[in-house]
Amino acid sequence: MVIRSSAMGDVAMLPHALRSLRKSNPELKITVVTRKLFAPFFAGIDLDFLYIDPKGAHKRPSGIWQLAREAKRLGVDAVADCHDVLRSQLFRLFMKLRGVRVESIHKGRFAKWLRMGSNSECIQPLKHSVIRYCDTIRRLGFEFDDPSTFKPELPNPMGEKQGRWVGVAPFSAHKGKIYPPELMAQVIESLSKRYDRVFVHSGGGTELQFAQAQEARHENVTALNGRLDLKGELELISHLDCVVSMDSLVMHMASLVDTPVVSVWGATHPKMGFLGYGCNPDGVVQRDDLNCRPCSVYGKKACKYQDYRCMTGIRPEEIVERVAKLIG
Repeated sequence: MVIRSSAMGDVAMLPHALRSLRKSNPELKITVVTRKLFAPFFAGIDLDFLYIDPKGAHKRPSGIWQLAREAKRLGVDAVADCHDVLRSQLFRLFMKLRGVRVESIHKGRFAKWLRMGSNSECIQPLKHSVIRYCDTIRRLGFEFDDPSTFKPELPNPMGEKQGRWVGVAPFSAHKGKIYPPELMAQVIESLSKRYDRVFVHSGGGTELQFAQAQEARHENVTALNGRLDLKGELELISHLDCVVSMDSLVMHMASLVDTPVVSVWGATHPKMGFLGYGCNPDGVVQRDDLNCRPCSVYGKKACKYQDYRCMTGIRPEEIVERVAKLIG
């Protein structure tokens, strides 16, 4: 049993590890504890699910106890906790009391903390999160290789593809990881002139308003929110020639289907182990001349200068040129 219930980008990295585990251990029964919403990430891998509802049935310790009872009934022999938060720690304890072997992820928190505020050119790469997932499972006694990239054959939910298609995912959960909308609008304008179709990934609210504004401004730009569900977005991404993304979910979705990614980094840093697995480092766009970055592992920290110069200092042309380089 493998646990990872949030955040979406971190869950989207787990299938890489499980695909490699399955390849080397075809007889193994694998059950993933995650939210039902995230099931499309694991498409094509032979595994089962035990869904967790952190805001409902499994919000309290009693709910976690029931979850552990259900896991034991399934015949689970070992648990790999690839999350290591209070809820999963409690689950591990309940499974351990039932005689089940458990292992948890080593996140390397101290090593990441040591790299805060370093000159980003000098940062030594840390172990990738996907490899940390693999190592957690390996400590249970399983042997398998580090994952390789994989290009699945998925249907195209937007119809027959003609020409070159590019996706743009301008948003993230934290301001330190968002390229300024007024600059991103320039990126989208340039991409719409160079390529046949541009798709804007977004959430609702102001994100959707931005995406719809771009759709109204350019006839070959499409706002995706409300048109596709998570499964449909993943299918579409598999047919794109390139995706422009922040340090966010869409980058990891693109890595699942081996689509080239131009990733834009501000407060966070790709060498912390969060670059999309298998993504070309040439797709990374960031400022290497700032001694203040990375200032945050996950991007939650507010800018001490209040101007987010790590993002505002990136020219739109840099992003557009990097897309052209990856597409060829």
